[in-house]
Amino acid sequence: MTDFTLEKLAATIGARAASGDDNSYTARLLGKGVAKCAQKLGEEAVEAAIAAVERDNQALTKEAADVLYHLLVLLHAAGVSFDEVKAELQSRTGQSGLDEKRSRGPTADWKS
Repeated sequence: MTDFTLEKLAATIGARAASGDDNSYTARLLGKGVAKCAQKLGEEAVEAAIAAVERDNQALTKEAADVLYHLLVLLHAAGVSFDEVKAELQSRTGQSGLDEKRSRGPTADWKS
């Protein structure tokens, strides 16, 4: 088993961003700004959804990895730390997802 963690990936993204290395995909993507990072996350999320609907687990696995990577890149670009996201998830632990949605008010209402 690997010792990979999302925390290590977030740290690697931060290091690559700080490097300014033109040979780094991460640094180049971050250099294009939040909108481009958001676009890439959206593209990868759609590809993951399509793979899931097609029941292509191998493709879904690869696309899920792309989604996680691009989400962490977008968070970095937007100045949101992975620790902030983890803290938000921790604050939701112990309550049902439906109760959590209701606590956000009527704009978070959904039917499915």
